[in-house]
Amino acid sequence: MASSPAFVQYVCEQLAQAGTVVCRPMFGEYGLWCDGKFFATIEEDMLCLKITLVGRALLPAAEIVMPHEGARFLYVEDLEDRAFLAELVRQTCAALPAPRPRRKKGSD
Repeated sequence: MASSPAFVQYVCEQLAQAGTVVCRPMFGEYGLWCDGKFFATIEEDMLCLKITLVGRALLPAAEIVMPHEGARFLYVEDLEDRAFLAELVRQTCAALPAPRPRRKKGSD
């Protein structure tokens, strides 16, 4: 079951205070980037956050879910507190490595 456009829009609105949040279609669902870092997916109407130590500390009771084969994420169940979500995303992104620079087409 694919995520509903209304749920995707709601999640993006709730995360707006975290920084520049971009949502892109990805493998039939959605990927989320904040200030250029991939940090989460929206799959089956669930916000699935990349697992970091800080994320586990901020969401100690969060369930670890596998929304697609080979993936493990933290399920962010409570989406109401925008300030908490912004802090969660900012700290998660700070804990993630910088994205690798993209190679230019035609260069090997």
